[in-house]
Amino acid sequence: MPYNTATVIREEKKKYIKHDQLFKELINNFFVDFLEAFFPDVHEGIDFMSIKPLSEELFTDLIIGENRRVDIVIEAKLKGKDTLIIIHIEPQSSYQKDFHQRMYNYFSLLYNKYRKPILPIAVFSYEDKHTEHNQFIIEFPFFHVLTFNFLMLELKKMNWRDYLQSDNPVAAALLGKMGYREEEKVQVKMEFLRMMLKMELNPARARFINDFFEQYLKLDEKEEQELMREISQLENAEEFTRLPNSWEERGIRKGIEKGIEKGIEKGKIEVVLEMLKEGLSIDIIAKVTHLDKEAIEKLRKMN
Repeated sequence: MPYNTATVIREEKKKYIKHDQLFKELINNFFVDFLEAFFPDVHEGIDFMSIKPLSEELFTDLIIGENRRVDIVIEAKLKGKDTLIIIHIEPQSSYQKDFHQRMYNYFSLLYNKYRKPILPIAVFSYEDKHTEHNQFIIEFPFFHVLTFNFLMLELKKMNWRDYLQSDNPVAAALLGKMGYREEEKVQVKMEFLRMMLKMELNPARARFINDFFEQYLKLDEKEEQELMREISQLENAEEFTRLPNSWEERGIRKGIEKGIEKGIEKGKIEVVLEMLKEGLSIDIIAKVTHLDKEAIEKLRKMN
């Protein structure tokens, strides 16, 4: 259920734009799925018919003189109540020691403007594991002023296997940002494809989820070939041809050019050879590689 909503409060720094934009689009278009997958208690308490994206605004931090742009900020009602709340989601792609203080600054700016209860959520997507604090405390030896808390999602500390039975598109997209060992990459990609088959998303949403996943989990040539061998051994191998995939665009090997008939695209030859070796039909190979059947047949004869 897509929501062309707002986006995330973030610092205006170029090196963060790419990651912020990707997460912004993911959460915007799959907001309900995001909460359902990772914050089920919040999902249960929200009346999603009441969701209202708030306009993007630029706040100026008067203390440090930097601009903060409001992106994902959504107004909603609690289920069964008239209470309006503000949901603020902040993706963070790099470690920042004082991030918990920054979350409090954002909370203060939002509350000062909207005067409604704020539900803050931080999504940590960086590669290394760190100890994050989801509290900001102001106190003295003689008096406790406040304790500010926020919800957080630490993707790298999450086990990707916990989501394999899920039919949630956001969980599938974020498998590649969760904790897995290097030798598990092919298996993670295979399970991602299985999830995509199970969800049966429309083509546009399927392409978006696939592109997001592959932005963060990229297989090399050897791993792509291993993945294709595994797929070819499945009874439902032909079903995988319906999915968006990385081998549509990438070349598996450069340089095998001499003696190749016209119609075989550079870089796809080894893929075709591997699939022929595994006994896949020319029809399936044509669907996966988008090559002409006649060209594949010529390659088969040459081989």
